[in-house]
Amino acid sequence: MSRTDAFVDLLTLAKGASRTLATATTAQKNAALEAIAVALEGAVPEIIAANELDLARGTANNIGDGLLDRLKLDEARILGLAAAVREIIALPDPVGEVVRGSTLANGMTIAQKRVPFGVVGAIYEARPNVTVDIVALALKSGNGAVLRGGSAAEDSNRVLVSLIQDAVQRSGIDGDAFQTIDPFGREGAGRLMRARGFVDVLIPRGSAGLIATVVNESTVPVIETGAGIVHVFVDASADAAMAESIVVNAKTHRPSVCNSAETLLVHAAHADTLLPRLVDALAERGVVLYGDERAQAAGVREPATPETWATEHLDLVMGVRVVDSIDEAIAHIDEFSTKHTESIVTNDFQSAERFLSEVDSAVVMVNASTRFTDGGEFGFGAEVGISTQKMHARGPMGLPELTSTKWVVRGAGQIR
Repeated sequence: MSRTDAFVDLLTLAKGASRTLATATTAQKNAALEAIAVALEGAVPEIIAANELDLARGTANNIGDGLLDRLKLDEARILGLAAAVREIIALPDPVGEVVRGSTLANGMTIAQKRVPFGVVGAIYEARPNVTVDIVALALKSGNGAVLRGGSAAEDSNRVLVSLIQDAVQRSGIDGDAFQTIDPFGREGAGRLMRARGFVDVLIPRGSAGLIATVVNESTVPVIETGAGIVHVFVDASADAAMAESIVVNAKTHRPSVCNSAETLLVHAAHADTLLPRLVDALAERGVVLYGDERAQAAGVREPATPETWATEHLDLVMGVRVVDSIDEAIAHIDEFSTKHTESIVTNDFQSAERFLSEVDSAVVMVNASTRFTDGGEFGFGAEVGISTQKMHARGPMGLPELTSTKWVVRGAGQIR
């Protein structure tokens, strides 16, 4: 059998199995999810051993501390994945939900119901946790999944997908609904983007370059998840202690993820007082700061360049700019944001409302850390990604975002 035939056969298996999964009951799907959680808990040493191979290869290839952090699976993270799967069990099943409906004057009833997409494709890199997240959400929403997790996490994903397939099969659902195409390398990723007819929707997660490639080259419909050039704006009325707490958390809590802040905008009213305090607090935690001239006057050592504002650093690196007004802050965000998450720290009601209404991003916040942009934190369970587009899904994507709808019409012989 040729390599191309093997690829098509794998997609055929996934598509065929997804048809049976689409009609599975909530109880059947929940049983399969519990089986996955149990399998993860029972295979911690095996998963860690595979992950250590990926980590060693990543270290040798100098992929960077940020990607290594995303790549790592230790016992706590694996048990956390199992817990996240169980959280999805507790969530309402979206399949069959009536979005809207009515009885027409002629007696026909119409109802718009949620239905699975069919097969969800996912392309991501160095994030083995995403393998579990996507499968769990796809399963609960009645979808199969074809996964391209990238060469950086190939050993981890191979073990995880095998565990998932076996667990799902033992629960009575066809395990072929979930497949990895990692053995096909970059060729497989390219073919997945053109697998229209086998894959119903494609979701990329990763670097801006990866996402752009998928969006530009895919013939399969894409739900665009975006890089996170995320901003925190400290307004003139901001409480100093609150601002410090939010800024430090947004940047340092986990800098390698897309909802960590990359740019700090500070109102000029704070340039001589609060800003030096923020600079010291960030520097104490190892953040390398790049600032404009006024930020440098407040203690930022490195000069910012245009690339500073346009880069998703995913590391302990941050740009700092002093602005004279909320208008200037919003203009900066409008120019450089990737439309992911933006937060304002303020005690002024009008400033808060202006920020919420005028900033065009998937998530806008007042007096909260950007690290809360997350499906789990929003109560969705695990997330398949954070959509920065404006069609169908926007922001953290949970179960409803992995469904489409169809209209069900019931009549009694009516004709037009």
